[in-house]
Amino acid sequence: MSSIQISALIKTYGSVRALDGLDLQVQAGSIFGFLGPNGSGKTTTLRILTGLAHATSGQALVAGVNLRQDGRKLSRQVGYLPEEPAFYPWLTPLEFLDYLGRLYGLELKIRSARARELLQLVKLSDSGRRRIGGFSRGMRQRLGIAAALVNEPQVLLLDEPASALDPSGRKEVLDLIGSLRGRCTVLMSTHILSDVERVCDTVGIIARGRLVVQSERQALLNRYALPAFELETNQVEALQLWAGQIGHEPWVKKCEVNGETARILVTDVERAKQALLPSALQAGLLLRRFEELRPSLEEIFLGLVGEETK
Repeated sequence: MSSIQISALIKTYGSVRALDGLDLQVQAGSIFGFLGPNGSGKTTTLRILTGLAHATSGQALVAGVNLRQDGRKLSRQVGYLPEEPAFYPWLTPLEFLDYLGRLYGLELKIRSARARELLQLVKLSDSGRRRIGGFSRGMRQRLGIAAALVNEPQVLLLDEPASALDPSGRKEVLDLIGSLRGRCTVLMSTHILSDVERVCDTVGIIARGRLVVQSERQALLNRYALPAFELETNQVEALQLWAGQIGHEPWVKKCEVNGETARILVTDVERAKQALLPSALQAGLLLRRFEELRPSLEEIFLGLVGEETK
């Protein structure tokens, strides 16, 4: 069952087409990684799904709500964390969440219980009576997720939730997002590929307002990721010469040299294991490192987006 269904969605701003017939489905209870380069249409899509913007044409359903017909019902079904959430810095988290609960029409007992529950969920219980103005960026992001969950939404939309955080803050936020799996449907817009690999079940890649590919994360890696090997030596000229020769082998998809490192993408792992190292040694290379690498979502992303751009 899909919690989000987008069909032929188009959004234009004057002569600029931000979305160009976008089709997308997000399964209920999943954590969906919505990937794309800057300017690809991710934020525009989220703004339409939250009702903050209207599509030029096409259809979008969120938690069963048709945005063209029943947009007013959306607020009860959706939670939203913008890329830069805003707070009243003089309020405490308890006061802020209580204020949001009143906006949703919750009774006092329910508001109080909900605020305490959410602060525990985002690990801010000990800071419930501190002024928000003194919070770190990571604490504000976690509070923003708590705020987006006040109305117990079926769908949670997160716009670049960890992009501006340090490694510690990113881990806290990603762990929190992972804990929501099965509690609600999460669509997480981001351009940080490692975040998607860490926490998302399904991946959708968008470029120029169109969906390039949508797949379960592991299926995407299995289908598109090419095995890679890296060789490292301080013999740069000899390495470049060898790379030019090995790149003509039929089982080599791509061979690039960056400084003292050669990276080889291959279509036949066993053939590469048998041939690469003997070939490099025969060429007189004294290797500091020879390594088989795990297929990367980053390589898939750059390859697919590059093809779409062409």
